[in-house]
Amino acid sequence: MSGGVDSAVAAALLRREGHEVVGVTMQLADLSRHGLGASRCCSASDVETAAEVARMLGVRHYVLDMERAFEKAVLRPFVESYLAGETPLPCARCNSEVKFGELLGVAARMDAGALATGHYARVAREGGRAVLLRGRDAAKDQSYFLFGLRPEQLERVRFPLGEMRKEEVRALARELDLPNADRRDSQEVCFVPPGGSYVDVLEALAPGRLPGPGDVVDGSGRVVGRHPGHHAFTVGQRRGIGVAGDRRLYVVGVSAAENRVVVGGQEDATRRTIVLRDVNWLAGELRPATVAALVQVRSRHRAQAATVTPLNGGGVRVDFAEPVAAPAPGQAAVCYDGDRVLGGGWIASAS
Repeated sequence: MSGGVDSAVAAALLRREGHEVVGVTMQLADLSRHGLGASRCCSASDVETAAEVARMLGVRHYVLDMERAFEKAVLRPFVESYLAGETPLPCARCNSEVKFGELLGVAARMDAGALATGHYARVAREGGRAVLLRGRDAAKDQSYFLFGLRPEQLERVRFPLGEMRKEEVRALARELDLPNADRRDSQEVCFVPPGGSYVDVLEALAPGRLPGPGDVVDGSGRVVGRHPGHHAFTVGQRRGIGVAGDRRLYVVGVSAAENRVVVGGQEDATRRTIVLRDVNWLAGELRPATVAALVQVRSRHRAQAATVTPLNGGGVRVDFAEPVAAPAPGQAAVCYDGDRVLGGGWIASAS
């Protein structure tokens, strides 16, 4: 359980159904030792709120120190990805490696029958196996962040909010008089302190490794400005580039090797083909054949028609029917058949 309303209502729904529930709050990242404020996910007020909700629902509540696992699986890859010129997706790594990896192990040791969270996604059964589906609330669907779950993990998870809309969740929280019923949802990475940015985290965690100033160039390689370090820019970014032009400019590429940021027009940021690495395919074995799918390249991106082709070495090539805007290396690309998640991987390159 976090301090947010979603996990609280998920627990309340399970209690209503007569399940024995144990509330668990994960202590993931205390960045105060690095000179930053308390992270959103691990503040004292969050833990206190979770404990108060547990008391109101009549369930036991535990706080688990999982900082070491989080640092290894999420924080270190987050830093390395930015230093490599990528745009990481730490929430997806946390889900697959920590929440549904480490925490499932804890649940097993506690003899729990399943692990339930407040994610807006669904698990159904097809042909005797668990499958992952989008949540009913399209505006809140979080299946994109769950593509890394393995079939055996899906068998042991529950998403009580999967059929609900956010307004229904808040209405139920108010009906139950939960203390976090009207708490605003955070749209930021959970370990970034309030008022801070991911750049603050990078400067605190890797102070001696950050790149210095470098060139901003256009598509032809012509220098059009300077930047303070490539780690402060992401593909698709259009604000804060610091370069004036006769058209709206976007970051269309980041080169860590040259410490360069490449800018161009909106059309320059579109791509037809991406290559994925570390692919997790939930829909059985991905055989050497082309599969038609809808592919989503960002959490709020509308999935678009594409063909998915396995490559030698375990990678996958995705060819879109129409160009997509700014698929960024380091982000995830998730394949769907309607609402069903077929699988996904990490974007290695785009062309």
